Amino acid sequence: MKTTSKLPEKSEVLFSAKEIDLLVSKLAGEIGASLKGSERESIFICVLKGAWVFMADLVRKIPAPVEVDFLRASSYGQGTQSSGLVKVEIPHSLSVEGKDVYLLDEIVDTGRTLLELRGAFLAKGAASVKLVTLLDKKSRREVEIEPDFVGVEIPDVFVVGYGLDWSERYRDLPDIHSIITE
Repeated sequence: MKTTSKLPEKSEVLFSAKEIDLLVSKLAGEIGASLKGSERESIFICVLKGAWVFMADLVRKIPAPVEVDFLRASSYGQGTQSSGLVKVEIPHSLSVEGKDVYLLDEIVDTGRTLLELRGAFLAKGAASVKLVTLLDKKSRREVEIEPDFVGVEIPDVFVVGYGLDWSERYRDLPDIHSIITE
């Protein structure tokens, strides 16, 4: 049987799996309500790698059929602080023209990644781009951007689990943990 990753001693559960499930259900209800009556197609786009667990849970709870796709973006590398440089890989086959895009990221801190992606999708002809995040770390915002759908705002702590990683570790944890890195 597989065991989960061993966390550093200085860590604590910030959100349990049950609390995460409640946050995801709340978001699914809000997004489902926004989809009602829309005449346009919508597409849910997951920012890899961190948001895949969140996306899988969220789309199964939305009370409507959804189209999904994926892209890669990163700004952390191997550290615990954003490098400030956003690397984005949008597949050429990803079609958003005339669609309402729901862009899912597991956490928003500086906001640079979502700002860059929102601009890219609007330039590709998206009718709208709605930003969806499970965790919002407003205290770290460096650009003017606000997600349209937020699970919960968190303090300025480094978090892992539920898809969130530290140097590609801890994504497999069912809870979200804060880690003291100093």
